[in-house]
Amino acid sequence: MKSSVLTRYRVMAYVTAVMLLVLCGCMVAKYGFDTGEDLTLAVSQLHGVLYIIYLIFAFDLGSKAKWPFGKLLWVLLSGTIPFAAFFVERKIVRETLPLVQGASPEPVKA
Repeated sequence: MKSSVLTRYRVMAYVTAVMLLVLCGCMVAKYGFDTGEDLTLAVSQLHGVLYIIYLIFAFDLGSKAKWPFGKLLWVLLSGTIPFAAFFVERKIVRETLPLVQGASPEPVKA
């Protein structure tokens, strides 16, 4: 597997996670302090587009790494849970790096 597949996933995981945190802040401002409605709309739409790109890159990585469906589903959903994408990204990199470097993969825990 090419290292660019893992790099694309990593970049989009971080971008999606940061945008989700920004969106959460905007939601607090909008509903808690009744301000920033236009900013919340813009950030939510941007996060939506970036999340779709994240889904494509994560699915590409998962199909090339031959992940089981449950693991793939967890990785895909981690972009919707604040802070989860940071932790899932680190775990995925540790598990996938041997595939990129040409070594045998670690056994997948179900």
